[in-house]
Amino acid sequence: MNPRKLSGLQHDVLRLYRDCLRAIAKKPEASRPRFHAFARHEFEKNIASLRRTDAKAIEHLLRVGRRRLEQYQSPNVRDITIV
Repeated sequence: MNPRKLSGLQHDVLRLYRDCLRAIAKKPEASRPRFHAFARHEFEKNIASLRRTDAKAIEHLLRVGRRRLEQYQSPNVRDITIV
């Protein structure tokens, strides 16, 4: 880990990613690799398009990510695909 202190937003992003990983662990074993790939794809896609100092955009994406996580945590969602 970088010895530099993390900002509050950086902590929030890491918390969302960890929450995604915890939710994935509760999904059927056969679909977990696709959930992992989807989560990684979404985070990487947004990393590429953001500046670290764009707090409003990061906060917006955190809200979107939390809403998606809530949807995907539903027991009815058993698999996912990357579009």
